[in-house]
Amino acid sequence: MTTTTAARYLYLARHGQATDDESALTEAGRRQAGLLGERLRGAPLAAIHHGPLARAEETARLVGARLDGVPLVCDEAAGDYVPYVPKREELPAESADAMLGFLGGFPAAEREQGPGLAAAALARFTGPVAGDEPRHELVVTHNFLIGWLVRAALDAPEARWLGLNHANAALTVIRYAPGRAPALLLFNDTGHLPAELRWTGFPPELHI
Repeated sequence: MTTTTAARYLYLARHGQATDDESALTEAGRRQAGLLGERLRGAPLAAIHHGPLARAEETARLVGARLDGVPLVCDEAAGDYVPYVPKREELPAESADAMLGFLGGFPAAEREQGPGLAAAALARFTGPVAGDEPRHELVVTHNFLIGWLVRAALDAPEARWLGLNHANAALTVIRYAPGRAPALLLFNDTGHLPAELRWTGFPPELHI
């Protein structure tokens, strides 16, 4: 029996701006999430996946409130974790110490569990889908996982997830079509956000 496959459109969004203790969204973060939901009106989304942390769950709920009956699905693989810790020789010599020091600040358990969750995310959210109907899915997640999935789509070295920064409530879309390399259709698109809600939490030199 021949199994047919169809294209998957993976929509990726980082959660809205969070409070200092990351227990909830700020007012700006709630506005960001609502505007992202408005941006996605009309997209044929089959599901909204989100990580288990409060800032991702709240963002997904606010996005879902602007859509009609799209189910929300909590998934640990969509959570906040370090997907891969590179070796020193995989990094630019000038910044290797700073990057490894940054990653070393995360709990050891998170660094150890991250690669398994990252592999689960690739298995769950990427690649063509079974059947003959395209599938559109949104994953509301965190900066690290978006960088990891974009890196994988571009077939870049594993260490290249570092430095692929994503703004709060920005939108990235990857298309996985049968027999083709993944296509990055959008990356870090903030066109649905007014200027004052773009690049929250990033230093001024990254405000483009």
